[in-house]
Amino acid sequence: MRGTRTARKMAVAAIAGSTLAGGAAVQVATAAPAKHVATAHATVSASTFNRNFTTMKLLKAITAKGKGGIGAILPDTVSSTRYVEFDAPYLQKALTLAGMSPSQFSVVNAHGSDATEFADAQADIAKGDRVLIMDPLDSGVGARIESYAKAHGVAVIDYDRLTLGGSRQYYVSFNNVRVGTLLGQGLVSCISAWHVKSPNVLVMHGAVTDNNATLFANGYNAVLAPYFKKGTYKLAGRPAGTWTPTVALSEFQGYFTKNPNINAILMPNDENGAPVIAYLKSKGLKPHTLPVTGQDATLTGLGNILTGYQCGTVYKPIYLEAQAAVALAIYARAGMAPPASLVNGSTMDTQAHKSVASVLLTPEWVTSANMASTVIADNFVPPAQLCAAPYATAAACKAAGIKA
Repeated sequence: MRGTRTARKMAVAAIAGSTLAGGAAVQVATAAPAKHVATAHATVSASTFNRNFTTMKLLKAITAKGKGGIGAILPDTVSSTRYVEFDAPYLQKALTLAGMSPSQFSVVNAHGSDATEFADAQADIAKGDRVLIMDPLDSGVGARIESYAKAHGVAVIDYDRLTLGGSRQYYVSFNNVRVGTLLGQGLVSCISAWHVKSPNVLVMHGAVTDNNATLFANGYNAVLAPYFKKGTYKLAGRPAGTWTPTVALSEFQGYFTKNPNINAILMPNDENGAPVIAYLKSKGLKPHTLPVTGQDATLTGLGNILTGYQCGTVYKPIYLEAQAAVALAIYARAGMAPPASLVNGSTMDTQAHKSVASVLLTPEWVTSANMASTVIADNFVPPAQLCAAPYATAAACKAAGIKA
């Protein structure tokens, strides 16, 4: 009895002393047993999420305390296939396992339209959602949504991209400077392993309106700068870039036409790299001769790695990001501050000049050497699909230890 009573007192004290960033009121524990709330608060952290989603059931006690719905808004289907293939189903799974019924949440896609993303947010708030998980197409629409949500007493969690100048409560993403560092280190490693002579490097950049692209660049520029300074590498150019594959290809072709000696490419993600690799292959490119980096571990990117046309990809286990976002949303919906072990970092909003409480997860660099133990082990892609046309071959997969 003493242990139970003590746990209950601790839980109520912890809840009563918590405040939601942004000024939302705190609710006193009534709907769920205090010991279950205390267990969740003591257990859930940024490191407890896993591919089996087992942490989510611990949040049911917090879910029972909350009111209203949760709306998740994803940005597009073009910049990366991840939003349709992984983010949407993972968010739905995490919300369900955390005790939310299908009528209490929605996951929609803005299909690349700022107007649609704002309209989606308005619709979610109109139907009673108390928390939005939003991946902004750009900071302009993100800030507009967050201002509207704040005016209606709705909490917002920036998902994957930070809204500059925004007013969100939390930010969930992978450590994006680390993503860029892995891209830079990966390119350096491949230039050496593929014996690229006199590296003439084209450094591509994501959309200038995308804060993630800026953070990636901070990482890979820091890695590559010493090589350019020493003259070990020659900088072929820095296209401003975009996340649209067709524009990335057009930009690359413009540089390559003027400088056909380009023999290494820092590419921020797989989808933008795919058409560039296809174009170079049409020009007679041979495997393991011109390294290209990537990100997001798409089927096309992984296939290009296995067949020797892409040197690696930054893999971000999206199931971790989805669970972290849902965990924060569950706490926000209940008017409770999340445990410090969950909010494990901070990110500077350089426009608003304020630090944003963040959950920052760890990305991985994936090559053919560790593909089987990472993306394949996580069931991130179907081996049978990866190991067949148009992606890779059974022989390439076998060489990488992947069973189709």
